[in-house]
Amino acid sequence: MTPDATASGWSAILLDIEGTTTPITFVHQILFPYARQRLGGFVSAHRPDPAVVEAVTRLRREHAADATAGMDPPAWPPGPDQDGLVAYLEWLMDRDRKSPGLKALQGLIWEEGYSRGELRGLVFDEVPGAMRRWRAEGKTIAIYSSGSVLAQRRLFQTTPAGDLTTIIDGFFDTSVGAKVDRESYERIAAALGTAPGRILFVSDVTAELSAARQAGCQVRLATRPGNALQRDAPEYVAVTELAGL
Repeated sequence: MTPDATASGWSAILLDIEGTTTPITFVHQILFPYARQRLGGFVSAHRPDPAVVEAVTRLRREHAADATAGMDPPAWPPGPDQDGLVAYLEWLMDRDRKSPGLKALQGLIWEEGYSRGELRGLVFDEVPGAMRRWRAEGKTIAIYSSGSVLAQRRLFQTTPAGDLTTIIDGFFDTSVGAKVDRESYERIAAALGTAPGRILFVSDVTAELSAARQAGCQVRLATRPGNALQRDAPEYVAVTELAGL
């Protein structure tokens, strides 16, 4: 039996998005292609915007670090070189890198898509009911995803079940730390004002669950259709939906 197999008494639930609240197909077949097709045009049209300037500056630092580490990223000449920027962004996406700069730009592009009505958020059918029940029970609900907080908010604001952000207490992205680092969950617990042992974290990635468990959180493995098989899955209590939690 895993250490938390009989744990109970959680007062806060922390949810991953991709493969946990939302189908992987929505992320990989809708959101990612939407952003990829608009990378160059969006940056060109919004280059003076402070949020874009910040993201591109961060990407410059990431590119330099990748080059120094011998990872052979595409060339990105100094100055306002659009082709080099797009090539690097596509290189990051091809590797599914959790790049803060890339995630920031994707979030801005998706924000525009949501605002135009070209995108709408999607969650599994039972998720809204589960969240509303937890809210009625007085539990804290929070989201932790590698996607930017902006992207998280817009997804949950525009679901077919309505605006779910009204019952979500907190949103966290990798600005609190990597999802595979124990310290990230300790920071989230502190931000929520909740002891780690009173937090239940649900994700489809066991490396993230391991980090959360090291921080003292209770954990569950989301086993949704299309989720990648996890080699150490037997070490974790699995859930096929959130309604039973």
